[in-house]
Amino acid sequence: MEESNHSLWPVLTRYDQEHTGRIALPIGGIGTGTVSLGGRGNLQDWEIVNRPAKGFTPERAFFAIRTATESTEPIVRALEGILPAELYEGWSGSPAAQAGLPRFRHYSFESAYPFGTVFLADPDVPVDVRLEAFNPLIPGDADLSGIPVAVLRFVLTNKTSKTIDASVCGSLRNFIGADGSLGAPDSNQNSFQSTGGIRGILMQSASVNRHAEQWGTLALSTTAAGELTFRTNWAELSWGNSLLDFWDDFSKDGRLDEREPTPGSPPTASLAVPITILANDTQSITFLLSWHFPNRLSWRVPDRNPQPWDEELRWIGNYYATQYEDAWQVALQTAEKLNDLEQETVRFVSSLCESDLPHEVKEAALFNLSSLRTQTCFRTPDGYLFGWEGCRDKIGSCFGSCTHVWNYEQAVAFLFGDLAKGMREVEFSHSTDSHGLMSFRVNLPLEYGTKFGVAAADGQLGCLIKIYRDWQLSGDDAFLRKLWPKVRKALEFCWIRGGWDEDQDGVMEGCQHNTMDVEYYGPNPQMGFLYLCALRCTEEMARHLGEKDFAETTHKLFLNGSRWLDENLFNGEYYEHRVMAPKNSFVAEGLAWDRGAKDRSDPDLQLASGCLVDQLFGQFLAHVCGLGHLGNQTNIRKALESILRYNRKSDFYGHFNHMRSYVLNDETALVMASYPRGNRPERPFPYFNEVMTGFEYVAAIGLLYENQEDAGLHCIRAIRERYDGRRRSPFNEAECGHHYARAMASWAAILALSGFQYSAVTGTMTFRATREKSRMFWSTGYAWGTLEQTPEEPSAQAELKVLGGRLKLSCFALSGWGSMEESISGEIKSGESRRFSVPKTGS
Repeated sequence: MEESNHSLWPVLTRYDQEHTGRIALPIGGIGTGTVSLGGRGNLQDWEIVNRPAKGFTPERAFFAIRTATESTEPIVRALEGILPAELYEGWSGSPAAQAGLPRFRHYSFESAYPFGTVFLADPDVPVDVRLEAFNPLIPGDADLSGIPVAVLRFVLTNKTSKTIDASVCGSLRNFIGADGSLGAPDSNQNSFQSTGGIRGILMQSASVNRHAEQWGTLALSTTAAGELTFRTNWAELSWGNSLLDFWDDFSKDGRLDEREPTPGSPPTASLAVPITILANDTQSITFLLSWHFPNRLSWRVPDRNPQPWDEELRWIGNYYATQYEDAWQVALQTAEKLNDLEQETVRFVSSLCESDLPHEVKEAALFNLSSLRTQTCFRTPDGYLFGWEGCRDKIGSCFGSCTHVWNYEQAVAFLFGDLAKGMREVEFSHSTDSHGLMSFRVNLPLEYGTKFGVAAADGQLGCLIKIYRDWQLSGDDAFLRKLWPKVRKALEFCWIRGGWDEDQDGVMEGCQHNTMDVEYYGPNPQMGFLYLCALRCTEEMARHLGEKDFAETTHKLFLNGSRWLDENLFNGEYYEHRVMAPKNSFVAEGLAWDRGAKDRSDPDLQLASGCLVDQLFGQFLAHVCGLGHLGNQTNIRKALESILRYNRKSDFYGHFNHMRSYVLNDETALVMASYPRGNRPERPFPYFNEVMTGFEYVAAIGLLYENQEDAGLHCIRAIRERYDGRRRSPFNEAECGHHYARAMASWAAILALSGFQYSAVTGTMTFRATREKSRMFWSTGYAWGTLEQTPEEPSAQAELKVLGGRLKLSCFALSGWGSMEESISGEIKSGESRRFSVPKTGS
C-alpha cells in the first residue's frame, strides 16, 4: 500500500490516463443501488432506481468549474477529463454526454475501494482538481454501509502565485419517473432547501405514480458554508440553447440566476459554490448526491413464464427507505456524521491495505466488495439481504439469491455477519419445505419462498456448510437452534428414494442439479467434496446440540465417502466424474430442472473425465471453516497442480469457445474444464470452454491453502490484470452479468494467506505463524482489526488490535508455532488491544 501524499485516503492502485477508459466505480450503499464514477471523473450508470441501468446517464448530469483572477479572463471547464474522440464521429448520440463542453486535458485515477479519486489537470486552467468520491463502508455495520448517497469532494489547488476566484457547480435534470429503461418524468418539481448545515435542491414529482418503482426523490446538496447560488430550473430553449444559457450565466461570474419553469419539461437543478483560493493554497467543496426510491418490486424475470406470485403482492420495498423519509433526510443525516463515517471507512480500508498481503489479493478482495452495493443486491424492509447472480444491462440476471452461486462468495459472512445470518434464515426458514427440499431460487414475497420447487445439490449442501460457518463466527446458539430442524431435514433430504445419496454410503450418485445449469448423474468431485464438507459441518452442529446418534451417522458417512472418492474418482492426477444413469431412471421430484440431459439412461451434458477448475470447491469451504482436509492431502495437492497444468492458458489466440467470452487474445486464465486424456464427451457440460473468475479464485485459493503461494498468486494476478481499467472495469468482474456475486470468493484469499480462523463458540482465534515480522488484517463479521506478530525464540510476540466491534477471545494460537490460553474478562472492545507471548510448541 502506498499512502497518498495528497490525502488521508489510502491508495491501493493507480491508473494512468491510458488505463481509465473502462473504469466505473460504483458509489452507493449495500442494497441502495449506485451511480458510478468514471475514470475521467464523469458520473455514469445511474443505477439508483431499483434496477440495473448500464449506460444510463441523465441529461445535464455534470459538474463544472469557473476560475478567474483580477488580471485574467475567466476559464470554464466541465470537471471531467477529455472525451475519447473515436466515440463522437458523425451523429453524436446521447445529449447526456454534452460532448461539446470543454474539459481537462490530463487525468488519472486511483482507488482503494470504496474510495475513488480522479486527478484533473490542464495547462490552461490555473488550478489542479482532485475529485474524491466514496460511500461509507464499515465492517459490522450494514446500516452505515447502506446509505443511498454519493459523497463528492472537489479539492482545488492553486498552481499560481495569484489569488483565484473559483466556483464549482453541479447540475442534474430531475429524471424522477424514469429508471433508464422504463417510465418518464411527469410534473416534476425542484425546490431549494436549507436545513441543518446543508443547502441544496430537493427533486420531487407531483404526478408520477407513488406506487411505481420509478417514484421517489433526489437531492443535490452541499455542506459548504458562505455564499451559494442556484437554479431550480433551466431555461428550456431550442437548438441546444438551454445549455448555452446555463454556460453563459455561469461563465459570467461563477454565479447562477434562476429561470422560470417550463410546463411539461423536467426541471434541471444547478448548485454553484464560489470559493477563494490563495496563491499555492488548496481548498475543497463537498457535494452530496442522495436518493430515495422506496418501491422495489419482486424479481422481474424476462425469460420465464409469469407465475401467480409475479402478479400478486409484488411490492417488496427497500430496507433503506425505512431508515429515511426522503432524499433530503439522507443528505441531512449523512452530513451530520460525515467526518466519522469517512474516518471509520478510512480506518477499515487502511488496515487492509497496510497489511502484509500481496497487492493482487488486496485488490481482488476489496474491489469485488463493490458488487454488494450494485443492483446485484438489495435489502427488503425486514432487513434481509437478497441477490441476483449479477446484472444484465437493464435487468437483474438470474433471480432468487441462487444458492449454488452465492455459495462461493465469502465477503458477507466475514464483514457483515448479521446479513449472512439473515440469508441463512431465508434459505432454511423460507426456502426449505417440510421434506427438506431447499428451492435454490427463492421467490418473493417470502410466503412464496418454496414455490420454485427445485433443489440444487451443490446449492443445498453449500447452505449446510454456510450455516456452520456463520454459527461459528457469531457464536449464536439461539440462531442455530432456531434453524436446526430444517438444517437436519435438508441433510436428510439427501437420502430420500431417488435422491442424491439414496443408499446412504456417503457418495452422491443421484441426479444432481448444479451451478453448471445441468444435472450431473453419478459420483463427481464437485458435489462429492461439498457433501463431505456438509457431513462434517452437520456432525459438529449435531454434537453441539447433543444429538450424538445423528452426529455418529454423519461421521460414518463422511469416512466412507472420503475413502470412496479417493479410491474411485482420483485418477492419479485429478478427480473425475463417473457418469452413472439413475437406477430404473427414477429421479425424485424436485431434483431436475429443465436444461439438462433429455435421456437419463445415457445422459449428455456431463463433466465425465474432465479436469474441472473447481473440483475441490468443497475442500475450499472446509478450509474456510477450519475443518482440515476432507480426503487424501497428497491427492488434493496433486489435483490442484493438475488444474494449473491442464486448465491454465497463457493466451487465448487458439482457444475455441462456443459460449460466452470473458477472456480474449493475450490474456491468461484458467478454463473451466480440460480433457487432457483426450476422452471429452461429444456434448460436455455447457460452460467447459469458458473462463469465469469466481471459479478461478477457488482453484487459486486452494493452492494458497496448500502452501503453493506462487502458483495461487499467479492465478489471482492474471485475473486482476484482465481488469486493468483499459480492458475492463476493475470494479466489475462479470460472469452471467455484471458485478457477479461469485467473484466475492476472492475474500477467502485473505483467510488463506493469514491462516485466519475464528470460533465465537469456543472463543478461539488462530493465525498462521510467519517467519518475519508481519501485519495482517482480520474480520469476523462482527469485529475487525489487525494482528502484528514478531517471531522470536522461544516465544513469538503478537499484538491483536480490535479496530471495530467487540471480540470474544479465550484462546489465541499461531499455527505452526503454538497457542496460549488467555483469561479475559468480558470482550475486547473497539480501540483495545491485547499482547501475547506465544511459546513455541510446533515445528
